[in-house]
Amino acid sequence: MQIPGFDYQRVTVADGVALNVAVGGSGSPIVLLHGFPQTHLMWRHVAADLAADHTVLCPDLRGYGDSGKPADPTGLAYAKRTMAADVVALANALGHDRFALAGHDRGALVAIRAGLDHPDAITHLASLDVLPTLDMWEVLHGASAAVAFHLYLMAQPPGLPEEMIAAAPDAFFGYFLDAWAGSADAIPAEVRAAYLRASREAVPSIVADYRASATVDIEHDTADRQAGTRLRMPVTVLQQDWGAALGFEAAEIWRAWAPEVDHRTTSAGHFMAEEAPAEVLKAIRELLGR
Repeated sequence: MQIPGFDYQRVTVADGVALNVAVGGSGSPIVLLHGFPQTHLMWRHVAADLAADHTVLCPDLRGYGDSGKPADPTGLAYAKRTMAADVVALANALGHDRFALAGHDRGALVAIRAGLDHPDAITHLASLDVLPTLDMWEVLHGASAAVAFHLYLMAQPPGLPEEMIAAAPDAFFGYFLDAWAGSADAIPAEVRAAYLRASREAVPSIVADYRASATVDIEHDTADRQAGTRLRMPVTVLQQDWGAALGFEAAEIWRAWAPEVDHRTTSAGHFMAEEAPAEVLKAIRELLGR
């Protein structure tokens, strides 16, 4: 499946790694990064609207969709630092040295890392429905952490997680598409099928992405916290009220990384760009106006 009206390219961003990217519109550039267990198609509504006055780039992340899925012998291939470098290289290859960046879920973690590592390249940053990696692990505790069972499963050493998920991939990935959606019709059957196909073909790389969030990504976040590194660009965060459910103050956590953050909560489900695209568009357009 493709986003109607967008052109598709494969762009080499690292040695042996090319990203599948949908490109549409004209004007100041914005890159949209998808989450789990999805592909760039999750942005289809938002991207079409933004393309009226922006150049919109919607890639499949490394390891997802139709993008390259390199092996991960060192545990670094799916570090968010590596994936953020992919995004900057992609934009540069398409002629954009500076660009706005919005990410959802896993894509938001990549966007945050891009903002920390490449502050001169990122003009504005939007994060949908995550906490920074280090904080995510810190707020999970006790029985309430069961909501994030997949984080713990895919944090295990290579072997067992991949085998278990590959044994019933549609049941595993489909569980999240059902459990996290706020409305049953947010993801049409043909889009759901595309997500499941893409995910079942990417089990090792998806697990490697999550494993990195329990290892090297924590190291990078810890180093930035100790160094006092902050997101210097305008930042908007839109997320469900996980703080009320799990007992933390999300806006306060975010202000430690982005002192001038515009933090918003939504009543939409996790897949908000598909469930409530008008709300997401409003947040992104207001961010771009800052």
